[in-house]
Amino acid sequence: MMRQYFLDLAARLDTRMRDGEDYQCWLSAESTDFVRFNRGAIRQPGHVRQIYLTLTLFDGRRHADMTMALSGSIDADRFVLDRMVAALRSQLPDLPEDPHLLRATEVRSTGHTLPSRLPETAAMVDEVLAAARGHDMVGLLAAGPVYRGYANSFGQRNWHEAASFNFDWSLYHQRDKAVKASLAGFEWDGAALNEKFADAGRQLSILQRTPMSIPPGAYRAYLAPSALQELIGMLNWDGVSEKSIRTRQSPLCRMRDGSVALNPAVTLSEHTAGGLAPAFQGDGFIKPDRVVLIEKGRLAGSLVSPRTAKEYGIDTNGADAGESMASMELAAGTLPASRVLAELGTGVYVSNLWYLNFSDRMNGRITGMTRFATFWVEDGEIKAPLNVMRFDDSLFRLLGDKLAGLTDEREMLIDTDTYGARSTGSALLPGALVKDFVFVL
Repeated sequence: MMRQYFLDLAARLDTRMRDGEDYQCWLSAESTDFVRFNRGAIRQPGHVRQIYLTLTLFDGRRHADMTMALSGSIDADRFVLDRMVAALRSQLPDLPEDPHLLRATEVRSTGHTLPSRLPETAAMVDEVLAAARGHDMVGLLAAGPVYRGYANSFGQRNWHEAASFNFDWSLYHQRDKAVKASLAGFEWDGAALNEKFADAGRQLSILQRTPMSIPPGAYRAYLAPSALQELIGMLNWDGVSEKSIRTRQSPLCRMRDGSVALNPAVTLSEHTAGGLAPAFQGDGFIKPDRVVLIEKGRLAGSLVSPRTAKEYGIDTNGADAGESMASMELAAGTLPASRVLAELGTGVYVSNLWYLNFSDRMNGRITGMTRFATFWVEDGEIKAPLNVMRFDDSLFRLLGDKLAGLTDEREMLIDTDTYGARSTGSALLPGALVKDFVFVL
């Protein structure tokens, strides 16, 4: 029904164009159940249904765009479309031509609909409440379909529809001591939920021990997938962007120059076919199933938006305007996940990181804080929770000569961001064992 509604919007826009004009539009919509939990109970249930359309009107190399909320009724929204076209048309004569405009003029229509395999939200909530019984649990469950659509006056139509869920929660002990966990995907798995709660419960019992502090220094460490996501996610701060590499703003410039490489175990890709994000972007360019960015430790590619492609005379690979990863994937390693503690031996088990920032961008140095369940491990056994610490280290070290191994199992992490709309970002990551991780405070 939503797809037909979008096609009707595009058909209406087709009739509104004058000679010399053409358009493109981007639809972003969702129908989401949100349930917020606190102290192991429902605190705020709700439902959000929203539809936003971004319309761009072109007259040669001049263009203007506008975003409006729509109702979902074509009879009502056709008048909104007419007002949008009229408003944009009035702006075009006063705008300069865009020298870096690259249009998707080859019609490449696509359609992807993943039927919902989720149970009723109420059934998921019942299982969450049962698993949380006896715990001080706080969390957020978001479930339902997201929709993305693209259309232009050349006749191209692209559609993406997928239903997913994301449950992000913490079991709280006291003060700053809590265990954070998440479960996300396209199919609800009650057994996986109970296993996650059981594992979090075991960590929570350790948090009740007297916390300890360790002096600043370099320690052998294991970074869980959620912690590794925070580190590698920093490459979305102008790291894998072709524009940023060419303007010398990316930390991967040194990899492009060939002066530095990562461990051969590191292969990083933008794997659109395996993620939640659509396989097309806001200007109508189709994304390949996979773009290999780092292959066996060497820089193999970058994300190239249409504007960057036009500016530098190169081919685009369908990257969004920000040239950042939406479907991040790091190849698995050979370290058995069941042997993480044994292989760690004595050191630090890091579940989560936060407040990250670059301390030396060009050398890939990142600073941040440990968060939630971070433990001191001796002889392969967790001994005590650690008080919050600050780290400062380089990705070139951590994923270079200091990388001891990546786990053979990976975790799918779906972006929990709901600011304005549910994110379609995702990451498929292993855990990482590093020979030393530098704590400074």
